[in-house]
Amino acid sequence: MKALFILGILVFMYCSSVFAHPEFQRYSKEVSGRSINCAMCHMHSDGPVGLKPGQIGSLNQDELNALGLARQAFKPGSGAKSPILNEFGNVIVEQLGKEKILMIKQRPELLVESLSKTSDLDSDGITDVEEFKDGTHPLNSLDGHPWKLFKNNLLKNWFHILMLGLATGCGLYGLYNALLWLAMKARREE
Repeated sequence: MKALFILGILVFMYCSSVFAHPEFQRYSKEVSGRSINCAMCHMHSDGPVGLKPGQIGSLNQDELNALGLARQAFKPGSGAKSPILNEFGNVIVEQLGKEKILMIKQRPELLVESLSKTSDLDSDGITDVEEFKDGTHPLNSLDGHPWKLFKNNLLKNWFHILMLGLATGCGLYGLYNALLWLAMKARREE
């Protein structure tokens, strides 16, 4: 038990310095001007290190094994899923592999150029790469650049908006004519 605890602490210390990539977080913050936390890529907003759910210290043996496999995913397309990364973080590892992630760590702007330009995990119409640059969460369809969300929703719902406008116009036209008719009837009765 004591040996397992010491091993856990060593793994915890080793993982905290080698596998955290705050450079990407800083880049997104600088480019977007927004406050960014680790939850953009990680399960927990405080990052991978700690004892809270979604952090390394809370993982059971199966999750630790999955973490080990994900950390060995040096080439893209391995299919390994890390229990400390959210879906966006796992997509980054799946698309790039650890080897490329470690290479572009010093130039985080290359992450934007390396990721898929079509992936939109939250289906809000804003690609994950744009959300990374905008400092919005790629897994939350309600969190996006307001103008981009407005344009995408306008394009997505243009028919409904048009029909609503036509129905409102027809309703106002009918109301106007009904009031006009009542006014004419009132004048005739006088």
